[in-house]
Amino acid sequence: MAVPIVCTRFSDNYDLKEELGKGAFSVVRRCVQKSTGLEFAAKIINTKKLSARDFQKLEREARICRKLQHPNIVRLHDSIQEENFHYLVFDLVTGGELFEDIVAREFYSEADASHCIQQILESVNHCHQNGVVHRDLKPENLLLASKAKGAAVKLADFGLAIEVQGEQQAWFGFAGTPGYLSPEVLKKEPYGKPVDIWACGVILYILLVGYPPFWDEDQHRLYAQIKAGAYDYPSPEWDTVTPEAKNLINQMLTVNPSKRITAADALKHPWICQRERVASVVHRQETVDCLKKFNARRKLKGAILTTMLATRNFSKCGRSIIANKKENGSQVKESTDSSTTLEDDDIKEDKKGGVDRSSTVIAKEPEGPSTPPQSPRGAPTSSGFPSSSVATAINSAPKGNPLNLGQALLQSVQARRQEIIKMTEQLIEAINTGDFEAYTKICDPHLTAFEPEAMGNLVEGMDFHKFYFDNVLGKNCKAVNTTILNPHVHLLGEDAACIAYVRLTQYMDKHGQAHTHQSEESRVWHKRDNKWQNVHFHRSGGNGGAAFGFSSLK
Repeated sequence: MAVPIVCTRFSDNYDLKEELGKGAFSVVRRCVQKSTGLEFAAKIINTKKLSARDFQKLEREARICRKLQHPNIVRLHDSIQEENFHYLVFDLVTGGELFEDIVAREFYSEADASHCIQQILESVNHCHQNGVVHRDLKPENLLLASKAKGAAVKLADFGLAIEVQGEQQAWFGFAGTPGYLSPEVLKKEPYGKPVDIWACGVILYILLVGYPPFWDEDQHRLYAQIKAGAYDYPSPEWDTVTPEAKNLINQMLTVNPSKRITAADALKHPWICQRERVASVVHRQETVDCLKKFNARRKLKGAILTTMLATRNFSKCGRSIIANKKENGSQVKESTDSSTTLEDDDIKEDKKGGVDRSSTVIAKEPEGPSTPPQSPRGAPTSSGFPSSSVATAINSAPKGNPLNLGQALLQSVQARRQEIIKMTEQLIEAINTGDFEAYTKICDPHLTAFEPEAMGNLVEGMDFHKFYFDNVLGKNCKAVNTTILNPHVHLLGEDAACIAYVRLTQYMDKHGQAHTHQSEESRVWHKRDNKWQNVHFHRSGGNGGAAFGFSSLK
């Protein structure tokens, strides 16, 4: 076992090279050890923003990584704390993700899947033997040591890992990634090492057919599936999988953790230790095709998350990162996104600059063309964004860089927000000019509204509004100018949105006197037949003026 080098400053022992990756609070760069010339990956964490709890997490991750020495685990070689930065020096793994390598192979069989999961189980077994539970096993954390054929699979990212005593079961908090969470975590029951085996079962399922056993665009339904262990083996893709492979999956995806197979016993399963005799060696082209689509979705969503982390735009970009409070007061990022990591205090940590959960995997991605994202056969897009917006962004994005896809999708979302603002401006212009015909084209015939003029009552239909168009608007004003201040648009799916804003109205009355009126308004928009219509309107009391934000005119 190598002893970590003791030094006071990172630069005393390492030369920094090019950047390999970047997160919200850290950067990963290649570095060269001065004494040996060996290459490593340095994760450089800006510690100026870290709280005491953040430091505890960072120290826990380093402590755990130090004691894990296994050929199938990304190894921590050094941990150096300086005044404003913490350096974690890891193996430089250059083979990229395991799942990306599989789809680039000319041949892939059930026996290959068996070899992959064996290496994953070897790493998990080593963790469990050392009292470590990873808690975030997923494709993004399964890397290859190099681009060489047959390179070892490496388990990475121990940012959520915990230490346990023996077979201890306790509540360690809500943490993991939605599609890989175990039933006991979702039920908020005591848990331990079996949570990693459940995630291995999900990964093995994907390795065999290219799509996950549990998915749903609605997170509550997704979690209900997992808690019930509701998965199956649909035809025709599962018809060619051996019964032994399904048997191992069943033992891994056992809802009762006390009856779930252990990593050590899984390694003794015939489908693993006797693969030459048991596992099929037939090429699985359909699995590769589905896995390409699965990977593309993961990459797109990962790029979106990275972009939003970098811009700190957490609450504005769709369901995949909406923070919802739970019964116990903790917060998690609500998502069905298979690549988004959850932790019960992630949002609180992010607000004050917590440990970066976006890039604790240390990897140098292989160069090569990327596949345009598509949904797996039978699977929802589950990206937290409407499917047509995803398609538009993909078609318009530069190829070859997942981050460009994420940026393109964010641009698509921003474009839709601007569309809602523009429609709101058109509606207000119709009010300013007293054009009732234009107003009715923009509003739903059954428009509901709360207005001070309605004396606190909810009014429906256009008659209430028509009265003001006929008797007030456009008749007593020489000039009207409206300014929308601080517009905030919430996208509520593909065909619905809500906008809230401050409306500042300037106008000249018939006596040539200038007036200014301010009100707070919100409007709900619904898209029907590719046309936006205002379906609900709410305005604050303002200063006692007449309809639609005008003061009484005399």
